[in-house]
Amino acid sequence: MTSSNSVSEARSVSPLGTLSTVFWTTGPTEEKPAAPYLMVYSVGNGRDGREAGEEAMRAAIEGMGLTVGGPVIDATQESGVDAHLLVEAQRAVLTLPFIKVQCSVPAEWEAAAIKLGHAYLVCSVRPWPEVAPGEPVSEEQLRSFFAGEDPLADGAHVVLPVRRLQG
Repeated sequence: MTSSNSVSEARSVSPLGTLSTVFWTTGPTEEKPAAPYLMVYSVGNGRDGREAGEEAMRAAIEGMGLTVGGPVIDATQESGVDAHLLVEAQRAVLTLPFIKVQCSVPAEWEAAAIKLGHAYLVCSVRPWPEVAPGEPVSEEQLRSFFAGEDPLADGAHVVLPVRRLQG
């Protein structure tokens, strides 16, 4: 289980509405090490309604150089993706053109991100109003959000390099 993090509650100003992030890990298995994931999503309360919020999120994602429903982009190899992730001292700082969020991450998430040197970023076009920012997110809730759909169809997916502070 993990917690979601509120990014922006400026719904009266932005068609995106309240944005949130959630961090989780998968694995490890015998074949693969633990994998760190993070997702950015809207709760669907933008000033112009849910559909306008979805279109605004799609435009924001495409403005980053990503394609909704497209292939997983490996930003460790391609420099044209406007997204950055700094991980240090159980904190993550995610910078995208439309948000910047700094939040606590679980120790296992940080360890996996540092070991792999990257994390998997999902920018969802589909709002997730069932999960309130700052509230715990269970494994069942995550599965439910992605269930019954092509997990690539409603978002952009990026392998995002992890940056560290240099000492």
